[in-house]
Amino acid sequence: MKRIIKQSIAAIATAGALLTFSTVQAQSYTMNIAGASPGGLWTLLGAGVDSAVREAYPGSTITYQTSGGGIANVALLQRDQADMALIHDAELLLAKNGGAPFQEPVDSIRVLAYMYTWAPMQALMRDAFAERYGIETFEDIARVQPPITIAINRRGNIASSVANEMFNAIGVTEADIRSWGGQVIYAASDEQMSLIQDRRADMILNSLFVRHSSIMQAGNSVDLTLLSVSNETIEAVNEASGTIAFIIPEGTYEWSPNEVSTASLGAALAVRADMDEQTAYNLTKALFENYEKIASVHPAMRDLTREVMASIDVVPFHDGALRYLNEVGLR
Repeated sequence: MKRIIKQSIAAIATAGALLTFSTVQAQSYTMNIAGASPGGLWTLLGAGVDSAVREAYPGSTITYQTSGGGIANVALLQRDQADMALIHDAELLLAKNGGAPFQEPVDSIRVLAYMYTWAPMQALMRDAFAERYGIETFEDIARVQPPITIAINRRGNIASSVANEMFNAIGVTEADIRSWGGQVIYAASDEQMSLIQDRRADMILNSLFVRHSSIMQAGNSVDLTLLSVSNETIEAVNEASGTIAFIIPEGTYEWSPNEVSTASLGAALAVRADMDEQTAYNLTKALFENYEKIASVHPAMRDLTREVMASIDVVPFHDGALRYLNEVGLR
């Protein structure tokens, strides 16, 4: 009789274990991720996130949703119109602090992972202009006060905000530039390159991946130099904007061979703070354990590591994400 009872208990235990295993295996997610316009790197990152989650949870579908970009994505998360969103670190800090265009601080956003940290602000100046006025560093612009025409990104783009913070850090305003006989042109990235290639701009200041094709093309059309930024300026910009220090290695550009320091934008995968903790844990685990799926979407992502993904500090990790990172020793 005792043997029969023991066998029954064992059978029940085995069945329970199989049921639990089946439930875990059957877990899948159908979610969306807000990015930006279609066709860019963020679209590919959306595909990488989808691939990483499907690897961990077969049957999952993470759909990429086009949007107006990071600022718009904060609002989409707030309105619960997106499950996840790609948002620049500087945009996260802007939202956290309630800076324009946000009317009050946003405390409802958390992150699961940094996606990249290497979209540095690159101050590209026509070499002839730099030589004429003896400009070798970004700070020299304030010292020399030349009649310079500078192209930065369109108003509302976070790279434009960071560019303005860089000028603020060296004590230069748009009014100052006009008083020197220069001007600031607000233009999209492609237009900026056309402006400097046509010599209608003396300098562009934009957040671009190192050796971006547009930079290489411009460098083949007009002699350029890449201005280095002082540590003091970088620290001030990072504190104000949530950017991070970045070094462009020597030899990166044939026409500007020296090592260059600057501030860099990054992008994070963000969610609402009220996302279910276990869901956030599972998603984070899937991303970190299958990060190669994300790193393989584009050559620009080849430097992605789990350590990079765990390095964001501008806003807190979701509690579920932090639980996973603590478990694996990454936080």
